[in-house]
Amino acid sequence: MIQSFARIIGFEMESQQDYHMSPEEFRRWGYQAINWIANYLENVENLPVLSQAEPGDIRAKLQDAPQRGESFEAILKDLDEIIMPGLTHWQSPNFFAFFPTGISAPSILGELISAGLGVQGMLWATTPACTELESHILDWLVDMLGLPEQFLSSQAGGGVIQDSASSATLVALLAAREQKIADINKLVVYTSTQAHSSIEKAVKIAGLRRENLRLLEVDTNYAMRTSALQECIKADIQAGLIPCFLAATVGTTSSNAIDPIPQLGEIAQKYKIWLHVDAAMSGTAALCPEFRWIHQGLEQADSYCFNPHKWMMTNFDCTCFYVRDRASLIQALSIMPEFLKNQASDSGKVIDYRDWQIPLGRRFRSLKLWFVIRHYGIEGLQHYVRKHVALAQEFAEWVKSHASFELVVNPPLNLVCFRHKGGDRINQVILNNLNSSGKLYLTSTKLDQKLTLRMSIGQATTERINVEQAWKLICSQADSLSKTV
Repeated sequence: MIQSFARIIGFEMESQQDYHMSPEEFRRWGYQAINWIANYLENVENLPVLSQAEPGDIRAKLQDAPQRGESFEAILKDLDEIIMPGLTHWQSPNFFAFFPTGISAPSILGELISAGLGVQGMLWATTPACTELESHILDWLVDMLGLPEQFLSSQAGGGVIQDSASSATLVALLAAREQKIADINKLVVYTSTQAHSSIEKAVKIAGLRRENLRLLEVDTNYAMRTSALQECIKADIQAGLIPCFLAATVGTTSSNAIDPIPQLGEIAQKYKIWLHVDAAMSGTAALCPEFRWIHQGLEQADSYCFNPHKWMMTNFDCTCFYVRDRASLIQALSIMPEFLKNQASDSGKVIDYRDWQIPLGRRFRSLKLWFVIRHYGIEGLQHYVRKHVALAQEFAEWVKSHASFELVVNPPLNLVCFRHKGGDRINQVILNNLNSSGKLYLTSTKLDQKLTLRMSIGQATTERINVEQAWKLICSQADSLSKTV
């Protein structure tokens, strides 16, 4: 019966072809792939930072899916000839756009081994080491960053690795929503005009009304105004609405502004509002005791997150998310079908991280974080944070001393917001010319409705010479434009 069925579908069971790489081939091409990555990182500084590809360029070179498998040599060849021209090189030391996404060799190797193991860590029972290493590393980071003890897994709270700060915001909002036994249409979310767009998206996904999202005014440093929050909450309560969730930011994307967490925490406690603190990029700075002021008042937070995949030498994706009370998070997200039930979960002695996130499945992300922390040690990680902050502060001094440029706000850490005094048009031309040159990559924002250039310093291999060269290019652009105006 089995043999006749095999013939019907076109092959004999006893003569199946093996399409897998043999262990010998895997070793050979694995070494080649590591060499390729090492050569790339060694030479990335010489490549145009921003991709020069036009829309459709890459797809035009891609062929139809092959009927028969191709050699790995051919795949690597196309990687060089087709994919590379379409890359913006985020690991270039001349990448100063957005926020950093610094990686490191230990992180790459940790990701490689995680991929090789291919474990699925949805439950403690499916891979105990995946869960227990994650809990341990997240506890390490509580101590390393000087976070409140409420976030330790030995307390009522604990930490988990999410894919991004966006997901962290969403699960925090879902937990906050479930704490309010009320009409969902009456729940109100508060944040500042400078907060990340992921908060608005979380409101939509969580089923709250978009018109119940309050974007509050900011002060001269672009931090949330507590007086505006107080007034808004009072008005909402008077209108019969229910304050539910307050999202504060430690290091906004546009200007690196730091919201007044101590005052916001007091307000949140007074009105029984869930306080979530998003320190996606800037949280890493707290590795250094002198920068821990950014977390003042954090003991009043219900949840907190920061991204090692931005400024802590760990490749994307890796967001550390903490809650004061893990029971509230599990209550909001846990569903237990029959096929997931097991003795360990029933015992109540283990953590099942599937209950702390949106998807069921989860990768072994703690492995790369473990590799990074063990390789660099706390001292090594502190070294790079201090270096990047010092470079940013020096760059800010150059801006202040130049007749044609101005600082928009004093940089608290490693992001410098500045602009040419000639107005939006000249700033846009400078930005376009710099980025099209391929020599560096900057991005812009709008502050006080004015186009503002952002100099984000935090790539793993960025040195003073890279920052100095970038400043010379910026100045030369300004000089050449002033002669034509």
